[in-house]
Amino acid sequence: MNRPFRVGITRDFLAEDGTLSYGDIGLSIFDETPNLEFTFLEKNTAEILSEQIHGYDGLLVLSPNITVASLKNNPQLRIVARFGVGYDSVDVEACTRNGTLLTITPNAVRRPVAVSALTFLLSLSHKLLIKDRLTRSGNWNQRLAHMGQGLSHRTLGVIGVGNIGKEVFRMAKHLDMNFIGYDPYTKQESVDDLEVQMRSLDEVMSEADYLVVCCTLVPETHHLIDAKRLSLMKSSAYIINVSRGPVIDQTALYKALADNQIQGAGLDVFEEEPIDPADPLLALENVILAPHALCWTDQFFEAIGYEACQSIANVATGRRPEGIVNEAALKHTSNTDLKK
Repeated sequence: MNRPFRVGITRDFLAEDGTLSYGDIGLSIFDETPNLEFTFLEKNTAEILSEQIHGYDGLLVLSPNITVASLKNNPQLRIVARFGVGYDSVDVEACTRNGTLLTITPNAVRRPVAVSALTFLLSLSHKLLIKDRLTRSGNWNQRLAHMGQGLSHRTLGVIGVGNIGKEVFRMAKHLDMNFIGYDPYTKQESVDDLEVQMRSLDEVMSEADYLVVCCTLVPETHHLIDAKRLSLMKSSAYIINVSRGPVIDQTALYKALADNQIQGAGLDVFEEEPIDPADPLLALENVILAPHALCWTDQFFEAIGYEACQSIANVATGRRPEGIVNEAALKHTSNTDLKK
């Protein structure tokens, strides 16, 4: 390529004063890549507009949606690197038709998201926030009314035993728990070393004492956990969601929690984000909530940034990136020259 490989970065990475909100996100990789130029898009929009990205070969994207309209008249766009692993904001088929590779950062998020799931698990089992409130309100003597739940020989269930789900099990191995999982794409032999028993979805729902949701949000997983499946859970069980809010029917979950059908929940994601301040879920005391940010640390953002920027740098230098979502786009004439 004689002309520079031009990269656009969505403006939501910047604070109001124009500095990077997330610290080091790996832009030094771009500085070190020959014949690569990068700039921030001029406007911060909820959806990438077609005219914003004319002439760009690559995009580093935080939160804006990428639609069919975004890609119209932009056949030169070779890669969209999502900052994270969720890609429900991107029209994958439209990218594939356009010959645009879509990449995510599975290696960077695996450990931090698994840690956030365990943070919820430990906090719920010890009723941490309830005891925090007792201490602050002067109700010290009520502590025996809120006995925690030991984890030894309890059952940890994971829905979505992929990159993150397996890491949850790895990190929980010293808790002396029983491990079960559900994932239609994960074979039993691939988790034998983790001592995980693969089960049906309904079996995991009914057997787990702590249920962690890690699956990707796709049409098949929208409201995968509904009122019927919540009714299968033990009354002493907890549910933890670190995937995407719409995987769980939030109305049904509220009812299950309010009626003490299940003991509690840890939620980092919601059906609508940000959650409405008037949502009744916020009034429940048996729920720990986080604003889709529990895993956010300096190391988390640095690792994601470097992985996403490296994907773009790879394409700019004729190499195949890691973390490709739409492998079919590799067959497009614009990508056949990429080397493994």
